[in-house]
Amino acid sequence: MSNEVDIRLGRRGFLKGVAVAAANPLDRKLLLASGGLTAASAAQPTAALGAGANEPALAAPEAGYESLSPDEAGFVEAMVNVMCPADHLTPSGVDCGLAAYIDRQLAGGYGKGERLYMRGPWRQAKPQLGYQLPLTPEQFFKAGIAAADDAAKKKFSKGFAALKDDIADGFLHDLAAGKVTDARVPLASWFNDLVYPLFTEACFADPIYGGNVGKVFWKMIGYPGLPATHARDMTEFRGKPYPAAQQPKSIVDFS
Repeated sequence: MSNEVDIRLGRRGFLKGVAVAAANPLDRKLLLASGGLTAASAAQPTAALGAGANEPALAAPEAGYESLSPDEAGFVEAMVNVMCPADHLTPSGVDCGLAAYIDRQLAGGYGKGERLYMRGPWRQAKPQLGYQLPLTPEQFFKAGIAAADDAAKKKFSKGFAALKDDIADGFLHDLAAGKVTDARVPLASWFNDLVYPLFTEACFADPIYGGNVGKVFWKMIGYPGLPATHARDMTEFRGKPYPAAQQPKSIVDFS
């Protein structure tokens, strides 16, 4: 991911700026089609990210959320609304279910690290090997929220959720570019390797998982949903509207 992020791109430009490392910004619809699209925290990180660190305690979730505490939910809701603002293409990120999707993933097997080797040793590794931390994705996500919110307070004298949209957008750009740092949490890795992929998944996953409410992103890019075997359709309808994409089908439609 490029560190040269132009804050002047605006709120929608955030989706373009951090998703690709191309010199020229892409139209959001083309970006989406290519797969490029993603208050003070009560859960302060209680573990250093090093060998033998104790796992941080997870705050109690808010009603309606399975993992996120009220303050964490406020941070995530503000973040997804900045990354996906309401406009003529989609509703706001919260209304699209993006925060709900992220919360469910953190509360499930992925967030608990069921498929991760969690016995160490915890050594500094090459970036292409992914993060090497004694934290599950859920713990890493929550620690990052606390660290990012602390950074926002130090810079703006208010938590991230209280920032105006353009200020919050610039702050997220700085996170992605590695310009915001914290001694406890690698915030650039947190945003680029954990937050943004979850945001992308939330946009394009089947609505049964909480995001992409009303199949809004599928409809926007002309994706017909399931069954996802469209090899011949791609040839016949390349560059043309695909009729079935007006009413895409999800898992629920086949159950």
